[in-house]
Amino acid sequence: MGKKARLIIQYIIFLGGGIFLIWWQFSKMTPAEFEEFKFALSNANYLVVIPIVFIALASHLSRAIRWRIMIEPMGYKPTLFNTFGVTMVGYLANTFLPRVGEILKCSLLGKYEKIPVQKLIGTIVAERVFDFVCYLLFGLFTFLIEYKLVGNFIKDTLFKRIAEKKEGLWIATILFTIAIIVAVVLLLRFVFRKWTSTKIVLKIKNFLIGLREGVTSVLRLQKKWQFLFHTVFIWSMYLLQVYIGFSAIADVSHLGLNVACAVLTLAALANIITPGGIGTFPTAIFLILSLYNINRTTGEAFGWLMWSVSTVIVLFFGLLFLGLLYFRNKKKQHNDILPETNGVRLKEFK
Repeated sequence: MGKKARLIIQYIIFLGGGIFLIWWQFSKMTPAEFEEFKFALSNANYLVVIPIVFIALASHLSRAIRWRIMIEPMGYKPTLFNTFGVTMVGYLANTFLPRVGEILKCSLLGKYEKIPVQKLIGTIVAERVFDFVCYLLFGLFTFLIEYKLVGNFIKDTLFKRIAEKKEGLWIATILFTIAIIVAVVLLLRFVFRKWTSTKIVLKIKNFLIGLREGVTSVLRLQKKWQFLFHTVFIWSMYLLQVYIGFSAIADVSHLGLNVACAVLTLAALANIITPGGIGTFPTAIFLILSLYNINRTTGEAFGWLMWSVSTVIVLFFGLLFLGLLYFRNKKKQHNDILPETNGVRLKEFK
């Protein structure tokens, strides 16, 4: 098979995978959800959507730059194109299966930039821990500025549902999780001591060492202020998307930044619960907007609008960079390798 034929087949596979992901997203909607989705699109002010797209891309780009800052203490400097590209591909994969995108983007960046994957996974673990702390701080800030409304909502809705669960089941789940962690740690210690020099044990050790180096990279940052700036910038862009998005639908256009904080807090949680926030995102938006006397139809329409804009951005740019990354790095690798003569690669003279 010729080179051009292979490239065409690979492109068709990329395109087919993207079409499947789009179909999968919409196939998860119920007929009622799809009608609400169409209502949101038919009644939206599309001029407002344009700045939201650029703001969303700015947040994704900032996240890619922040990731580069975390990688640099380990002695690697990946290109911004590759870092941003794999970040978008990771978001694309996460719409299909939660957290698969994190592994995929580490694998792709490791392949294209010759960085050990375990080290990149370590940076992602550290980044997610840091993001979780930021989320808790942002949630606390929202709770303080909207104590009466949001506080009562948390008490009457979330805590009530937790209380309805059997207490014994929650305790058993926690104890079982702790037992699994302890068992894995003890098993690894036993294996490392018993078969110290075996090949598979050495591989596991090297993986864990690389993972630890990636996790601790956040403690060795050379650009701490830039890291903090991008963290604040990312959350500011998230908040700005919601605030500007209010202008797209007349019945919520009067809402302010305080409401945007509350919406973002619950929307972020919805994205964790289901892949890409499918189904849960508009419901979460409706629940929080109902506290501000916004009716269900309007609240869910706004939720579907914001979800659709975010999802289309991820699908379009994720698919775009899935192809661009492959062809660009394939070309780069080809240029880095000298032609072969009689099946033997020529050595590069220095």
